[in-house]
Amino acid sequence: MKKISLLLLLIITACDSSDTESIEIGSKETEYLNIENFPHGLKAKNIILAVGDGNGFNQIMLSRIAIGGLDYRLAIDQIPNLGVSSTHSYDNVYTDSAASATAWSTGHKTKNRYLALDIDKQELKTITEMLHKKGYQNALVATSSVVHATPAALYAHIDSRYKYDEIADQLVNSSIDIALGGGLKFFDIESVKNTHYVLLDKASLNDTYDNQKKIIGLFDDDGIERGSNQPTQREMTDFALKHLSKDKCNGFFLMTEASQIDWAAHDNNANEMITEFRDFDLTIKDLINFVTKNKETLLIVTADHETGGLQILKQKEGSVTIQWGTGSHTSIPVGVFAYGPGSELFNGMMDNTDLHYKMLDALDFKNLNNEVCDL
Repeated sequence: MKKISLLLLLIITACDSSDTESIEIGSKETEYLNIENFPHGLKAKNIILAVGDGNGFNQIMLSRIAIGGLDYRLAIDQIPNLGVSSTHSYDNVYTDSAASATAWSTGHKTKNRYLALDIDKQELKTITEMLHKKGYQNALVATSSVVHATPAALYAHIDSRYKYDEIADQLVNSSIDIALGGGLKFFDIESVKNTHYVLLDKASLNDTYDNQKKIIGLFDDDGIERGSNQPTQREMTDFALKHLSKDKCNGFFLMTEASQIDWAAHDNNANEMITEFRDFDLTIKDLINFVTKNKETLLIVTADHETGGLQILKQKEGSVTIQWGTGSHTSIPVGVFAYGPGSELFNGMMDNTDLHYKMLDALDFKNLNNEVCDL
């Protein structure tokens, strides 16, 4: 009996030790950004939707602690308007990225794995399709492939997020003007060159492109492997923003996703998650500065869902102890951070479908005229 008890104790101890991890507390000074006061009731010209895939409140908290310390303030922390969003899909408390991104894109709940289709597989209008008819440019950035679920929900109508080749064809023929990320292996590049400028390396982001063709950047076979020769989310987003800011159209819609926060959380890899979040927060910093200067752009930062059930348990000397609850998505509500004209709409509790209608309201969409963007 004693041997069995000892064996059980050893098993429990081994499980406990593998379930927790220590993350060193950082000591960086906060860089405070210039935050403007936007009076209520202003209408936005442009929308930027920044998505941290799998990025719950505790992913933000742990990154804050690891980057700068307990009292450090990230760029995301300095966004003045904060709400909370539920994330469930049509028939499940759990959502995948396809159903969640479809909620923002179309304003409708759908089944997990569906992209811009309702539960009966009927096509739903996406916000990019709607804005294209109003003379807007549309752009997306992802550190995953550009045919992955979150970006794909903005342009694809299909009953499985995993039909990548079909999704790639839909992207080429969509109203997306700029698409930057991975996913090279899913495209027939020679064919795509007929309609798009094709960017295949980081250096190409330094070049100038006219508006004779759309732009697609495919910087890796699938998701972008992080490295010095590969573009970051921040670099791709800055490129897209410069191109969109030429002010040739009535406005623009830009979605930029830190896709691999989710992947690191699925792997319960805290250090990799923090690395991905750091790039995301630097991207947010640039976007805040853009909004402050531009004054006509609404920035929304959110997540499609939380991944990993991350908990921050205690502090021991110069580290914090963390624990992952799962390798899967959870139904924990996520944050909605907003800055710019119309940002007051995003306070309080909301559903992920509400973001679609709030974005349209912020643009005064019902009063926009149908136009063609004459580039």
